[in-house]
Amino acid sequence: MKSSNEGREKRAKRKEVLEKKKAVDELLKSASLNKDHLASFRPFCRYDRNGLFLYLESGGGDKLSSSVKQYIQNLLKVNMEAAFGPEWPMEEKAKRRDMVSSNAHYIFVRDGVCDSANEESPLVGFVHFRFTLEEELPVLYVYEIQLESRVQGKGMGKFLMQLLELIAHKCRMSAVVLTVQKTNTAAMNFYTSKLRYTISRISPSKVDPLMGVEKNYEILCKALNHEAKTILEVKLLELKLF
Repeated sequence: MKSSNEGREKRAKRKEVLEKKKAVDELLKSASLNKDHLASFRPFCRYDRNGLFLYLESGGGDKLSSSVKQYIQNLLKVNMEAAFGPEWPMEEKAKRRDMVSSNAHYIFVRDGVCDSANEESPLVGFVHFRFTLEEELPVLYVYEIQLESRVQGKGMGKFLMQLLELIAHKCRMSAVVLTVQKTNTAAMNFYTSKLRYTISRISPSKVDPLMGVEKNYEILCKALNHEAKTILEVKLLELKLF
């Protein structure tokens, strides 16, 4: 009888695991198939603050024009080359591959008023994000958030991150996750102090402090539900141990 009960419990547990995996896969598929996540947040497609008037539009990695690809490459080089140092040439190649993936979702930031009758307003920044798995949880992963220097420091970065969190909530993701170079102290302070992101339990420095010393980046996260908070965020007790 005991063996029979154990067998039923194992089958029930296996069924529960498979059903959860199926639900997560469907969430990721649904989010990835949506080509315009801004459609649900039209009031957020304009930014009129601090002397800036910008508008946002959606894009996909497999739909980028040659001019937009060049813009992305140029802005990444300007903003990120110093942070990566001698590792930049290799990192730049990886970013070029990532840039055109069919899984890459974009939010483009343009200067001025959108008028389809005229030439497009110039780009002043972009966000590259994807929907993926981290520790078996569906997350919105921010690959890039890049702004030109002339529009930095005026609240646009915070605005874009808050928009990404809204998109993540809408798509029922468990967390927003991103990677920051350790040398990029301004970005690290921005995420941890202003936006209350934490160094994740899956970051190299938390997985293995010795290995973490060798890595030049940290993985940050903001959990959007209790399960993600338990799995991805570092508890206060654990923080004291590092």
